[in-house]
Amino acid sequence: MDLSGIRRESEYRWVIEPSGPMRVPAVLYADDALIRDMDDKVRQQVCNVASLPGIVGAAYAMPDAHWGYGFPIGGVAAFDAGQGGVVSAGGVGFDISCGVRALLTGLQREEILKVQQALAHELSRAIPAGVGSTGRLRLSSDEMDAMLTRGARWAVERGYGSVADLPHIEEEGCIAHAKPGAISQRARQRQRDEMGTLGSGNHYLEVQWVAEVFDPKIAAGFGLTAGEVVVSIHCGSRGLGHQIGTDYLRDMALAAPSFGIHLPDRELACAPISSELGQQYLGAMRAAMNCALANRQILTHLCRDAFRRILAGSELGLLYDVSHNICKVEEHEVGGVKRRLHVHRKGATRAFGPGHAAVPEAFRSFGQPVLIGGSMGTASYVLAGAASGEALALSSACHGAGRSMSRHQATKQWHGRQLVDELEARGILIRSPSLRGVAEEAPGAYKSVERVVDVAERAGLAHKVVRLEPLICIKG
Repeated sequence: MDLSGIRRESEYRWVIEPSGPMRVPAVLYADDALIRDMDDKVRQQVCNVASLPGIVGAAYAMPDAHWGYGFPIGGVAAFDAGQGGVVSAGGVGFDISCGVRALLTGLQREEILKVQQALAHELSRAIPAGVGSTGRLRLSSDEMDAMLTRGARWAVERGYGSVADLPHIEEEGCIAHAKPGAISQRARQRQRDEMGTLGSGNHYLEVQWVAEVFDPKIAAGFGLTAGEVVVSIHCGSRGLGHQIGTDYLRDMALAAPSFGIHLPDRELACAPISSELGQQYLGAMRAAMNCALANRQILTHLCRDAFRRILAGSELGLLYDVSHNICKVEEHEVGGVKRRLHVHRKGATRAFGPGHAAVPEAFRSFGQPVLIGGSMGTASYVLAGAASGEALALSSACHGAGRSMSRHQATKQWHGRQLVDELEARGILIRSPSLRGVAEEAPGAYKSVERVVDVAERAGLAHKVVRLEPLICIKG
């Protein structure tokens, strides 16, 4: 990235002061190496976000930021409806409510190693993955509406997990004010057979173990111990979310002139929060969030069944589930005043600190669990939200390592079969229906997750709790 015109405010905080159409500063969190390696499109995109109507405070880029559609991936911005603030479909993304769910197994690494091959086979058989993958559910129109309205609660009511899971899910598994009627028939049709599926791209179900504990007290509070096995599930709202993004980006781009909105980039298509179009999008997006929460709940049930078939009597409890492609109404203090804001996080994770009312009571004294996924073959992390993150970036943190090269570039450099063999030699079993998909998600195609997480902690965005290493990865 060209650093001219960027002021280094502290070791890990870089500021671009408003100029031209920018209404607020742009703030990037990175160390020297990460900011140099960010492409210039990140700078351009975060400045474009800072130009949108009704933006509050600043436009932020997390340490894993890279070029995305409209917003940079790793972008965070909040808007005030009372000041003409907008909601942007590009600021949420196509994979609405893509997120991570972590499950506690109570098992030790040695127990998994004894059955590693059998468990990898059983999980790959049980978890539908890949482009166009379909599940065993076929939703009627009424069931679709119920799922879109009640989210993970709908899934639990139909036998996928238990009510004990719900307090450990963002918004207790159900996003209020969803509007299934704001979703097109095409979006509904795409989702009809896709519940309980991983999908493709960077989505995965991974069996991991706690390789390092940074904060024993918080780790114990989260139920994590050294050597324990954890399962992470990373996926979103599948075809439904993608179609909602496609539909509303088109509608918002066409309607922008009627709202008097000049778009610095068509990909930033948006609508005033208070407009009918803005409200329709928010209702559709919230329904997609419920879809993603229900999807991860069904996958949890399938994963638990697979574990029981291989390890009789095993019980997988839910640590936490949090989304990272969303727009949510939250209260934040800006300029010493509490304000009700619409916070966009695209490829960024909510990271509320200790004492926040939205954090489950079991974790409230520690801060919200922040689940950071690595890439296939690399480490993942569990962090805790930090109180300092509120003022720094609206209680937000990175969501992963962030890509350092495109999928197309990755397939030129790596071959799927070679990667599968190399990772197995390291004790990591990869199961995927697509060797090309494996090549696209090569560990080397991503930034160093260790560096990204270290910057997030040192900048005060979140606090490291444990590092997880992979044993089995089911890839789309």
